[in-house]
Amino acid sequence: MSVDLDLIPDFELASTGDKQFRLSDVKSRYLIIFFYPKDDTPGCTNESQQFRDLYPEFVQADCEVVGISRDNLKSHEKFKEKYNLPYDLLGDVDETVCELFGVIKLKNMYGKQVRGIERSTFILDRDGKLYKAWRGVKVPGHAEEVLTFIKQI
Repeated sequence: MSVDLDLIPDFELASTGDKQFRLSDVKSRYLIIFFYPKDDTPGCTNESQQFRDLYPEFVQADCEVVGISRDNLKSHEKFKEKYNLPYDLLGDVDETVCELFGVIKLKNMYGKQVRGIERSTFILDRDGKLYKAWRGVKVPGHAEEVLTFIKQI
């Protein structure tokens, strides 16, 4: 089941910092969720650093940011510490939330088809309604594009 532009069902995932993230607990005006394939890989590192560098501006715009991948929390903690990421990373090892948002796709890797996360970003409002979606994201300038969009709302 993947999401449409209606209300996103509440979900809960394990989060860095030994916490549980629950969608219904988000108190900011907007939540930015970026799905990425794998911790500590070049594209994912670049994307995470872009969101890190712009994080104060997202907070100033009354947004919270979280990153989600299928990596486990041990991997997330190392990745977060290594790159000094100020936002939480959520572990979706069983792909529940990835499936909810429809980001699991078949990809070609070394001539074989494998299931993986299609780099995607979503903005949800305080009520959990999907406000904007970017799918098949290209990393260069993406976080800036999301910030520009948020500032125009």
